[in-house]
Amino acid sequence: MKTAIGATGALALGVPALSGTAAAAGTSDESTGAAPSKKQAEPTLRYDVPAADWERESLPIGGGALGASVFGTLASEQLTFNEKTLWTGGPGSAQGYDFGNWTAPRPGALAGVQQRLDSEGTLGPDAVAAELGQARRGYGAYQVFGDLRLDLPNAPAAPDASYRRTLDLRNALAAVTYTHQQVVHTREFFVSHPGRVIAGRLAADRPGQVSFTLRHTSPRDDCTVTADRDRLTVRGALKDNGLRFEAQIRVRTSGGTVTAGTDGTLTVTGADSAWFFLAAGTDYADSYPAYRGADPHTAVTAAVDQAARTSYEKVRDTHVRDHRALFDRVALDIGQELPDLPTDRLLAGYTGGTSPADRALEALFFQYGRYLLIASSRAGSLPANLQGVWNNSTTPPWSADYHSNINLQMNYWLAEVTNLAETTAPYDRYIEAMRVPGRRTAKEMFGTAGWVVHNETNPYGFTGVHDWSTAFWFPEAAAWLTQQMYEHYRFGGSADYLRSTAYPAMKEAAEFWLANLRTDPRDGLLVVTPSYSPEHGDFTAGAAMSQQIVYDLLTNTLEAARTLGDSPAFRGRLETALDRLDPGLRIGSWGQLQEWKTDRDDPADTHRHVSHLFALHPGRQIEPGSAWARAAEVSLGARGDGGTGWSKAWKINFWARLRNGDHAHRMLAEQLKSSTLPNLWDTHPPFQIDGNFGATSGIAEMLLQSQHDTVDILPALPSGWPDGSVRGLRARGGFTVDIEWAAGQARRVVITASRTREVTVRSTLFASGEKVFKARAGSRYTLVAEG
Repeated sequence: MKTAIGATGALALGVPALSGTAAAAGTSDESTGAAPSKKQAEPTLRYDVPAADWERESLPIGGGALGASVFGTLASEQLTFNEKTLWTGGPGSAQGYDFGNWTAPRPGALAGVQQRLDSEGTLGPDAVAAELGQARRGYGAYQVFGDLRLDLPNAPAAPDASYRRTLDLRNALAAVTYTHQQVVHTREFFVSHPGRVIAGRLAADRPGQVSFTLRHTSPRDDCTVTADRDRLTVRGALKDNGLRFEAQIRVRTSGGTVTAGTDGTLTVTGADSAWFFLAAGTDYADSYPAYRGADPHTAVTAAVDQAARTSYEKVRDTHVRDHRALFDRVALDIGQELPDLPTDRLLAGYTGGTSPADRALEALFFQYGRYLLIASSRAGSLPANLQGVWNNSTTPPWSADYHSNINLQMNYWLAEVTNLAETTAPYDRYIEAMRVPGRRTAKEMFGTAGWVVHNETNPYGFTGVHDWSTAFWFPEAAAWLTQQMYEHYRFGGSADYLRSTAYPAMKEAAEFWLANLRTDPRDGLLVVTPSYSPEHGDFTAGAAMSQQIVYDLLTNTLEAARTLGDSPAFRGRLETALDRLDPGLRIGSWGQLQEWKTDRDDPADTHRHVSHLFALHPGRQIEPGSAWARAAEVSLGARGDGGTGWSKAWKINFWARLRNGDHAHRMLAEQLKSSTLPNLWDTHPPFQIDGNFGATSGIAEMLLQSQHDTVDILPALPSGWPDGSVRGLRARGGFTVDIEWAAGQARRVVITASRTREVTVRSTLFASGEKVFKARAGSRYTLVAEG
């Protein structure tokens, strides 16, 4: 077999140069972009009845800070909407707030636990929580802003065969259509990130047929609602912490009239079409310690008035272009053919087999994860939380917060590889804001420099602890959180980003661990103590996950320090620590990768957390084919294919890293069959969005890997996807990769470089298995098999 490599200019690789063009990597080009084929159809969720349940059936739209869930109900359309900074708790909370730091000094408490672990080996979670935990005060919870209701007096009582409710992922538009009394009615909703508004339009195919009353409802009694001319204003302050919030809605019509009611409603009568724009905000600011900024009134007014001065069509067009500039970068063809079925029936009929319909659901699920990340994580907002941006409650599960023992990290596993690097901007800002309170926690709890955060956190700098014994202590979280920042550098290659954003957070987290690793009296290696493997077992010293995370941090920080030329003294400290660090990799008596430093893993343990495989994914400590990889496979096999939604998603990624595409596909099937709701939201249960993001990451890992600085083509292609293509995935080193395959083998690979550097490509295209060549920034390289 010969391999041809084509690029701009000939390459001295001993193969013929094929035609190629220069191209900017990581950008969208609509003329050659990712529009699906006709047989695949647009990636769209479709339903034949309105939503009756928010969690299971509503359709999410979002623009980062703002989100809404569309029900498509007939007589009274319901949009449950959110603004991501509307949180109880924090400074000013009626419960008091301590950032999770100990309310009184505890001299010797940490050292006492460490000494007991040295002598006793293990401690139960309750015993450690009694020494190091405390009741949580003023933590707060993410709040629903309320419901926007559109009461339609002439709507039918129930849907008929004409009713359709859809969510167009490519254009980020939710729509409802139905026919009543021979009039076709349409509704359309979206959230514009550029415009900072939720928008909606109601129309009919006959003039004068659009009439409705718009109103706001809330489960809280902390706001006033007033209407004036075409503007409805919702304004109030959370009773818990005094956070001020405001929403404004303006209505425009073609024909007909708009009337403001004294009851805080706006009524449209006899219009040909009508549209509204909704803007919302709070006086939250991500600044320690007060977390308060400007009153939201000015910004909310400016956003809604700007939209109202603009035509609906222009606001819509700007929104679609903005969304597609991200979404269209990646297209996936795994032989899917979307049947003429509602999505809930497509899901109900899914078997995990190889039918075109099953592959259609899998491809749709992949793109849905990308859609959800675009919708819930854009610059200028908080990062995606446990529910992205969507919430219908004042007491959501787990406060809809930021769990940092995997969930927040998992939300961004797909960002770089599926060409959505811009969505990580809120993540970076959130981590930067967390460092200040994290320094205080490091100083007060550990007596050292650096920054730290534990198991979960909120927008108010909660970096300390609480007293849920099996999920309260996880100081490794800060180290893990910096991994995504370094990955952003590895994919994109910006030294400026590394210097200004990633490295300061990494270095300060490394300083914490350089000060807090302790010598294990059992073997003289440096260990994390106390350490806890989420979320089961006892506390020990040197649990595998703890060690692997610190190894990952120190390794990444050392690489970055060398890249940036940081001081030899600091690099020396990192090198010394890595030389002495227990790596967290041990093979136990039944061939497993040990979860704890002592060999006490139970082969019958099927706990949903498989934390001791961090070194396999998302870490890069374990390489394919190694003894550690074989041991990881034994552990993963013993844990089984069960678990909750997010844990199944993690297992997709594990099996992909083990190059077992069929088992990775099996886990994808398990997630779809038993951990996915009819609107395709992942369920723990209840709804938890990290499973959506983790599954999309896992599908990408089946097709492309680069964690070991090699562009690895189709490393875990399942047999159920024998023919297909993917365009626009990203590899570390600054490469955009398109792949075509047939009969389970790569047939054509196109690599576009955004950096000038040497690249190693691993593929069955090459007789030797690998090809190394120098790539130039802005050039596209085509690799094909000949003969």
